[in-house]
Amino acid sequence: MKNIAFIFGTRPEVIKLAPVILELKKYPERYNVIIINTEQQKELSNQTLGYFGLKSGYNLDSMRDNQSLNEVQSRIMNALDEVYKQEKIDATVVQGDTMTVLCGALTSFYHKIPVLHVEAGLRSYDKFEPFPEEGIRQMVSRIADINFAPTNANREALLKENINPSTIHVVGNTVIDALSCLSDRVLEESKQFFADKNINTEKLVLITVHRRENHGERLDTIIRAISYIAKRYSDFTFVIPVHPNPNVKSKIETAFADYSNVKLLPPLDYPKLVYLMKHAHLILSDSGGIQEEAPAFGCPVMVLRYETERKEGIEAGVSVLVGADYDKIISESAEVLSRSNEETRLKVKNPYGDGLSSVRIEKIIGNL
Repeated sequence: MKNIAFIFGTRPEVIKLAPVILELKKYPERYNVIIINTEQQKELSNQTLGYFGLKSGYNLDSMRDNQSLNEVQSRIMNALDEVYKQEKIDATVVQGDTMTVLCGALTSFYHKIPVLHVEAGLRSYDKFEPFPEEGIRQMVSRIADINFAPTNANREALLKENINPSTIHVVGNTVIDALSCLSDRVLEESKQFFADKNINTEKLVLITVHRRENHGERLDTIIRAISYIAKRYSDFTFVIPVHPNPNVKSKIETAFADYSNVKLLPPLDYPKLVYLMKHAHLILSDSGGIQEEAPAFGCPVMVLRYETERKEGIEAGVSVLVGADYDKIISESAEVLSRSNEETRLKVKNPYGDGLSSVRIEKIIGNL
């Protein structure tokens, strides 16, 4: 039996690693799964773990208000080092490009333990778009022993960087696996949740914005554009789950306090967010995960970023890069909102996966 450590700290990481954890747990004779939560997003990550019926063995409580990247990195690294001194770990699984990923990969590398990187090979090739994620994922690729690439384009990106071809496996994106875990009962509960809040999902626009590079003037511009759209399309309901980061929260709450058709909600759990994606007429978001999930429901996405490492969605026509460009956000959104919901539903194959990524990953780990 091998001890496999899964390290995560944010909600997207939980969503994308939970299907892999559940797949490995089907084989208790092969694997002892050690779950380590840095709690980079404390409430959101633990809430999402509970949805998948999982519980972490280690909670590192790594975040403090307004701490710098250096501070959070040193805090996570020190906490992980203590765990690795206590546990005999045979391999470490990390996902994506957060500070938790960098710290988990480095800690494992320093202890000479194999690093398995889920969702490897995503690139924008602008080290500040997104920041610091683009830099983190490029660094992790250099020390990963196995790179689980979602798409062939991700594989090609790794090969161009001279990553050993034998370490690269195209497996699809595990976020699609996670969608299949949603039961009809859970979706019905989500439907009732929004009904109780008098939120009509018949004509719905979902908006999420939180990325570090969109703080400051960019967020001001995005808010102005959304304000214009909300006034112009007053028959639509605009739902904004407000990110807890104080750089985002205070501005959004102040800007939309008096809009009757803009509903500000606390961060939503995974099933409720999926329910909104499933019913949205349009999504405006700077989230990476939503770019991957929305195509499963045929919902168009305006990406509030100037660069994206998920170019497959742009090429397939399921998403459009609008950045923090006031005019482009308005014109592209208007083009979608002027048509019926049925007319805007995208009839394309999801370029990010088929729901079997976790099965492929388990087989590769087993062979390793």
